[in-house]
Amino acid sequence: MTDAEPSGSPTMRDVASYARVSPMTVSRALRDDPSVAPEKRSRVLEAVAVLGYRFNEAARNLRLGGPTRLLGVIITNIANPFYAQLALGIEAHADKRGMRVVFANSGENTERERQLVQDFAARRLDGIIAVPAANQHDHLDPAALSGIPVVLAASPPHRINADAVLLDDFGGTYEATSMLVARGHTNIGFLGLPAATWTGSERYRGYVAALEAAGLAVQDRFVRRDQPDVTAAVAAANAILDQPDPPTAIFAANNRNTIGAYRAVRGRGGTTALAGFDDFDFADLLDLPLIVVSYDAREIGRVAAELVCGHIDEPTADGSLARRVVIPTRVIDYRNA
Repeated sequence: MTDAEPSGSPTMRDVASYARVSPMTVSRALRDDPSVAPEKRSRVLEAVAVLGYRFNEAARNLRLGGPTRLLGVIITNIANPFYAQLALGIEAHADKRGMRVVFANSGENTERERQLVQDFAARRLDGIIAVPAANQHDHLDPAALSGIPVVLAASPPHRINADAVLLDDFGGTYEATSMLVARGHTNIGFLGLPAATWTGSERYRGYVAALEAAGLAVQDRFVRRDQPDVTAAVAAANAILDQPDPPTAIFAANNRNTIGAYRAVRGRGGTTALAGFDDFDFADLLDLPLIVVSYDAREIGRVAAELVCGHIDEPTADGSLARRVVIPTRVIDYRNA
């Protein structure tokens, strides 16, 4: 492995030959080592410019066992706008540290997630931030990754010692569903996420708790879960609305379910009230009563990056120090906003 780009690009030896210095002098000059004479540094920089040489810091550090200055981030659905904001939060903190971020999409596939984690570990990235696809996290255990620090986002660790940054999934759903009840809705549908995920189980738990607090029974015929996209959410919402004595309101557990529910209701010419987790662009322009659970996705990413960098700075083998940070939500009533 060399300190240059892949085959076809000029190497450090090419730069050394052009500048009439040793490869070691090139390496030192590119790091502003004061032991390099100004005249030699000038020749090295000229050679770099003429040849188009690009120094591969990651390759050198990997060979020498030093930090790669890279964070690995694994998300579950690249099409979800939530992850764009999460990424911006992570990158903002990484930039302050002079680090770069490598993103990978698991596609909500646990086996692919395992492969991505192993790939990051093999490349000796300095830290990993992951949004797990399910509740099995053994492959994310820092102890099994030669001590590479891991922080989970949107899910607490299951049987591993790792920090986590969570949303108040339960509280936000409980408050929004309670607002629907307060408006007089007693039949409230639910479009949810997979039960195997933390967000899926917590948001359903918040929905159930709000109904029970109001003395209302959960009606399974009004519940659909695990819609992978908007098209499936439209179909699920229509299935709920086709029921006898259909719900007068629907709670949707994320933005794709909210959009699907809206399309289903509008397609039927109905006025079913909607509440949903995740704010989204133009939500305030919809012509149906709409409540959204909003939060700062960038803050989730920023805090996750801050935590993982803290472990990079001060490695610890004491899993009891694992932290859990909960990012608050707020409920917006666009009818009264």
